[in-house]
Amino acid sequence: MGWRGILGFEYGIVQAPLGPDISGPQLVAAVANAGALGLLRAPDSVCSCFPVAYRGLLFFNSCINSLLTVIYSESPDYLRGLIKTTRTLTDKPFGVGVVLAFPFEENLKVILEEKVAVLQISWGDCTRELVDKAHAAGVKVVPQVGNIEGAKQAIEAGVDGIIVQGLEAGGHVMGQDSLITLVPRVVDLVGDREIPVIAAGGIVDSRGYVAALALGAQGVCLGTRFVATEESNAHSTYKRKLVEFDETAYTDVFGRARWPGAPHRVLQTPFYKEWRSLPAQENEANQPIIGHSTINGVDKDIRRFAGTVPNVTTIGDLESMVMFAGEGVGLIKEILPAGEVVKQLVEGAQLIIQQNLN
Repeated sequence: MGWRGILGFEYGIVQAPLGPDISGPQLVAAVANAGALGLLRAPDSVCSCFPVAYRGLLFFNSCINSLLTVIYSESPDYLRGLIKTTRTLTDKPFGVGVVLAFPFEENLKVILEEKVAVLQISWGDCTRELVDKAHAAGVKVVPQVGNIEGAKQAIEAGVDGIIVQGLEAGGHVMGQDSLITLVPRVVDLVGDREIPVIAAGGIVDSRGYVAALALGAQGVCLGTRFVATEESNAHSTYKRKLVEFDETAYTDVFGRARWPGAPHRVLQTPFYKEWRSLPAQENEANQPIIGHSTINGVDKDIRRFAGTVPNVTTIGDLESMVMFAGEGVGLIKEILPAGEVVKQLVEGAQLIIQQNLN
């Protein structure tokens, strides 16, 4: 049955690369040790804001009546350290997620030099050149797509697997289709090619796992459920909210300056409900600082409406910070060890299949 392993891993379960640093070495290693695929997130950060163009990322902030350019930096040395630390915690393979919308070449170089098992990419073009470069280093490539066009591009590029993200997903959401319609279409598109389709979006338990298998997927990718684990780098307040709240919203309120045109799904916290009608011309650039974090080794100010979730180092007005979550959050009842999450997913799926589908 489809709950068996994919991409050389024992089980068909993927832990999403939770940004900016929520899926650190402890979480990734715990997932890997449980037989699933854990993904680090390659660091990308905002350096500063200058009135000059860089990579075409030029935005207008009418509130301060000036042109604002957000400049990003890569952290290849820090990423290498994350990979090496993870390897001290597990002897199992794992991967790294890279957002192609931000500078990534130096981070990619480290990933290939370190020969991690899987390169997961999102928010950008999956090209044959990129895939060939990874394959030459012995690294498998698994893009995340949100529509049929992205799936076609991935297949043509020769990828090793495809994560299909539905509108139900938490965090930044790429497409507009639900899993129940998108996954079967991508499965049909893949046909008899040996490219496993992995469903992502709103899946938190074994029932969602089996439902994805019924749609034709061979695996599932979970984000919110792994944020709510003991090993995740999320702040305890964020984790607690994932247990307490059961409603999400698809919005663009947070992080407009840093990542324009990237809608996201968040918890409907009191702060979100108060500001959900934020005027389109507003963004975090001219907002007051409400907290501070150390993210991937760098001290950061957090402004109101920033798209930065609180990690374990965060201090300040946590109740007013963004908290990403998928539609399945209402099914999360407790914070568990990551290995237990994998175990429950696998054993629960096996039981459902044996009792109801044989």
